[in-house]
Amino acid sequence: MEYLLAIVDYALHIDQHLAELVALHGALIYGLIALTIFCEVGLVVAPFLPGDSMLFAIGALCATGAMDLHIVLTLFPIAAICGDNFNRLLGTWIGHKAFSGTDGRFFNQKNLKKAHAFYEKYGPKAVTICRFMPFFRTFVPFVAGMAAMPWRTFFPWSVLGGTGWVFACVAAGYFFGNITFIKQHFQVVILTVVTISLLPIVLEYIRARRRNQNPA
Repeated sequence: MEYLLAIVDYALHIDQHLAELVALHGALIYGLIALTIFCEVGLVVAPFLPGDSMLFAIGALCATGAMDLHIVLTLFPIAAICGDNFNRLLGTWIGHKAFSGTDGRFFNQKNLKKAHAFYEKYGPKAVTICRFMPFFRTFVPFVAGMAAMPWRTFFPWSVLGGTGWVFACVAAGYFFGNITFIKQHFQVVILTVVTISLLPIVLEYIRARRRNQNPA
């Protein structure tokens, strides 16, 4: 329980903790953050790692000169893109094995065909837009690999999504992160960012429910 509370505290006060880490470790923090970004989007077991809030706090630190904006906007998009493509590769390896055996409840040919159809129709949109949504940005590339989404199709949209995500979050922190009200209510800001990120999924779920209830 204490471990969980520590994680929650770190997520809600990531601006303070990140500033302390920068002061303690200097340039090494860039490598640590790049690894965190890679793991969050590259390992399907690590969707809980901070993404949006961490990049927002990094943008605020860049505005004060504590971190180098040029390094941030060069290194971190690369980490995001590499994580995306590694996750897709994992999905390709595991998906091939999961769907090659006897049909089960989830891993069956019917679901595989549905995944193929979805990524053929919405793949680029899903890879790009879901990058801005916590948790979904971890699972979408993995499922894209399982659905055999071609790498030549996946890669450019992965670059667009990964670069856009880092630039947007860092820019928001750079221009707004040091405003007094935001610094004093950082926890509320982080929760708001997460809520806004998940809002498109909630709206789409509601629309899908309505379509199912009114098929005409």
